[in-house]
Amino acid sequence: MSGKNILVINFKTYREATGNNAEHLARAIEHAVNGTKGRIVLAPQVTDLHQISHTVSLDVFSQHVDPITPGSHTGWILPESVKANGAIGSIINHSEHRMELDKIESTVKRCKELGLETIVCVETLEEGLKIAKLKPDYLAYEDPELIGSGRPISKEKPDSVREFAETIKKDFPEVTIICGAGISSGEDVKKSIELGCNGVLVASAIVKSHNPEAIVREMARYL
Repeated sequence: MSGKNILVINFKTYREATGNNAEHLARAIEHAVNGTKGRIVLAPQVTDLHQISHTVSLDVFSQHVDPITPGSHTGWILPESVKANGAIGSIINHSEHRMELDKIESTVKRCKELGLETIVCVETLEEGLKIAKLKPDYLAYEDPELIGSGRPISKEKPDSVREFAETIKKDFPEVTIICGAGISSGEDVKKSIELGCNGVLVASAIVKSHNPEAIVREMARYL
C-alpha cells in the first residue's frame, strides 16, 4: 500500500465509462495525472477490468467483490477473477452496494489472502470503528445523501470528516482514511486533506464531466 495521498475514481456504470468509453476515459486520466505526486486508482466496471488494466499503467481496483472461493457461485464476483484480470484491489460496501458486517469481514479476509488491497466504504463513525478492526487498507467515509449531489462532504460536514479522521487514526493508525460524496473540485480535495484525510473517492464529477482531463488535473495537483 502506498503512503501517498490518493485519488480514487469510481467509473460506476455510467455510459461515459462503459466499454470503449471506459478505455478513452482511462487514457485521458492517465495523461492528466502524468507527473503527479499522488496515487491515482481507477475503479471501472468488472467487465472492463481486463481492458483498462492493460490500457493504462495506473492502479486498477474492482468496484466490488464477493466473499467466495472458486466453485458454484453463478453471477457472483470472485476475488481471484478480478486479480487475474488486472485488479490489485477492490472497493467494498459502497453505499450503492451495501453488505452486512459479517460479509464485509469475510470479503476483506479473502482479499488479504490474495494480496488484494481493500477500500471499505462506511456511512458513519460508528460503522467505521467496527470495520477499522478488520484492518482494511483504506476506509472511505461517505455520506450517502451527498453522493452525486455536487455538495462536497468536506464543505457540508467538515466537523464530521475531521472527527472521523482523527478518531480512526488515533485507534487504528495503520488504516488510511479517505472521504467521498459530492467531491467536485480541486478545492474540495484540498479541504479534505486539511481535515485529516489522505485522499478522496470521486465519481460523477469526473466521469460525467465534459472535460474530465481538466477536472482530474485540478484534483491531482492537491494530492
